Amino acid sequence: MTSPTDGLRCRECGRLFGSEARYVCEWCFGPLEVVYDYDAISGRVDRARIGRGPLSIWRYADLLPADPGGAVDLGAGYTPLIRADRLAAELGLGELWLKDDTRNPTGSFKDRVASVALTRARELGFKVAACVSTGNLANSVAAHAARAGMECYVFVPTDLERTKITTTAVFGVRVVAINGTYDEVNRLCAEIVDEHEEWAFVNINLRAYYAEGSKTLAFEVAEQLGWQLPDHVVAPIASGSLLTKIDKGFAELGLVGLVAGDQRVRISGAQAAGCAPVARALVEGKSVPTPVRPETIAKSLAIGSPADGEAALKSVRASSGSIATATDAEIIEGIRLLARTEGIFAETAGGVTIACLGKLAHDGIVRHDERVVACITGTGLKTVEAFGDAAGPSAVIEPTLDAFAALEDDWRNPE
Repeated sequence: MTSPTDGLRCRECGRLFGSEARYVCEWCFGPLEVVYDYDAISGRVDRARIGRGPLSIWRYADLLPADPGGAVDLGAGYTPLIRADRLAAELGLGELWLKDDTRNPTGSFKDRVASVALTRARELGFKVAACVSTGNLANSVAAHAARAGMECYVFVPTDLERTKITTTAVFGVRVVAINGTYDEVNRLCAEIVDEHEEWAFVNINLRAYYAEGSKTLAFEVAEQLGWQLPDHVVAPIASGSLLTKIDKGFAELGLVGLVAGDQRVRISGAQAAGCAPVARALVEGKSVPTPVRPETIAKSLAIGSPADGEAALKSVRASSGSIATATDAEIIEGIRLLARTEGIFAETAGGVTIACLGKLAHDGIVRHDERVVACITGTGLKTVEAFGDAAGPSAVIEPTLDAFAALEDDWRNPE
């Protein structure tokens, strides 16, 4: 099987390009998207064909822009979709599901996009992989580059969580920490791409292909619900790509006949209050977010100038969704609530999602009668620093039975 794409198309002016490493339209500077022949795909794909595929994102290869025969595959995808009744009760919701992407190989949904991007990179003849990252993508690209035997460079802000640095460097890649925000690092890397055209920068010159990996979240949710679409999905917003590609994924399932094509899934977003340009644009009625300087513990969402912010706004508005925000304190409480009710330890982005889900439910935007899916995009093991000293031993005692008995008495009979 070969890649089922018909090249790239500018999202703004519609101009067509070949299936190459290109990230912006040379005519209007608009973003590019992969073009598919949906008629051809619908003629060969069906539920049975997908069911025979691997338990990874590559079971949906007919709707991905790379040949699965050469997949750089660590087993990303087909993560659990968990019914969350205890959390739903706490939030006043009816049917709530959690898409648990903490289970991916490097602990986040970025394994989906890295697998697609590096598979396409090898097809295009690249030998060097690179990325700019707030942490999770760094982990994923480093791991997949190691699997592919590619040289790898990763560029990150210096204030990244230490755990994410360690879990990137361990793969033997070159980690370059830069004194600046993600947006400043991203601007530098856009210049580096021009100097190193032989590098596959997965979220710059390969961004059109890389972003397609996020669609598999939508594909899996539908399949795991028995090829039914949810009513409402809540996803975190950093660049905005994840939310827009989930929206696109649900639409594609209808286009190729895998689900009924007349249902529109409502899409809502979640942003940290300290970096909420898309949420602010929605409230202010703007079509394009105004950049901000991030100030939040949710480092993985700290993108002040989101590349797909405009597209995310379109998806939210067209689907009658909304976007909520969460303070740092609410983020920590969201992490605790998810862990306490459902046994899932999420990173700060997950805390944002749960806190915002609660607000959206309180405001009646996410309704009790809806089948709701919340996307938990990364493991909390990467962001333990966010808790500081707030999570630790419940007590410290001497190694004697009397000491433990006294402690039990204090717990049973608090003053």
